[in-house]
Amino acid sequence: MDITPLVWIITIAVTIAFFVYEFFAHVRTPHEPTIGESARWSVFYIGLALLFGVGIGVVSGWTYGGEYFAGYLTEKALSIDNLFVFLIVMTSFAVPKIYQQKVLMIGIVIALILRGIFIAVGATLIANFSWIFYLFGALLLVLAYRQAFTHGESNPADGVFMRFVRRHLRVTDEYHGDKLTTVKDGRRWVTPMLLTIIAIGFVDLIFAVDSIPAIYGLTEEAYIVFTANAFALMGLRQLFFLIGGLLERLVYLAQGLGVILAFIGVKLVLHALHVNELPFINGGQGVEWAPEIPIWFSLLFIGATIVVATAASLIKTRRDARLPSETPASRTRRR
Repeated sequence: MDITPLVWIITIAVTIAFFVYEFFAHVRTPHEPTIGESARWSVFYIGLALLFGVGIGVVSGWTYGGEYFAGYLTEKALSIDNLFVFLIVMTSFAVPKIYQQKVLMIGIVIALILRGIFIAVGATLIANFSWIFYLFGALLLVLAYRQAFTHGESNPADGVFMRFVRRHLRVTDEYHGDKLTTVKDGRRWVTPMLLTIIAIGFVDLIFAVDSIPAIYGLTEEAYIVFTANAFALMGLRQLFFLIGGLLERLVYLAQGLGVILAFIGVKLVLHALHVNELPFINGGQGVEWAPEIPIWFSLLFIGATIVVATAASLIKTRRDARLPSETPASRTRRR
């Protein structure tokens, strides 16, 4: 792709404009969004993301269009997992519902900034060191294992980092509206609202570590990486309120994401072998037997994994919810 500096400037400016509009139109006045409001804006942002992908396909070719859609699907799935952790954090800090929009908005902006930094670093590394694909692939395989088998075992609001923050800051026991700090007895105190934002910022940093290598496993185009991430984060606030109850029912989401990360990790290692320059592997030459997984297969695999994980989650939670209300006799008759 030939992306000029002007296109980059326009893209970043429009992205910032969307978030500024979000803040002044929806977040500035504290309130809990209705289901209708959340649904309308979620559909709008998802539709906009899909339309942008079609535009990339028409203008730059469907190879790049396919890379965008595969990247967008992956980042959207990872962002929904991010929402689940946001829910845990806000529940732990007992954030009032009318202030949750502000926390989410700030958390999403922090996520976009961190991912932007990681995207720039990743693009530089890829351009100068082809062996970085080995590192990205290995990292994703490790993260895939952690995602699938250790997901949700700790509360980020009560981890080592947050205990360190609490020890070094004076924190009030109660919220003071949506203020981040307040004055008590002539001294400046921070509110639980600021602690929540710090916790979510820390979570964003952790998620950026697996998010960026994952999408670089699908495309090497920094522009596609950035726009897929930006569109995945747009509308995430509304999606939180729309599927808040559904999040707890996606019991196999972590395993599904683990499969996706493992697949991309293997894809990265195969690509690294294909373009190999390390002298101690095949004499510094590319490994001819290492296949390049086509983007259409990646898109199909990622989409199918998300569908299967979602369907299996809903079937299990529906079955678990039905079992307690049944008597042993009725279960015996059904069998």
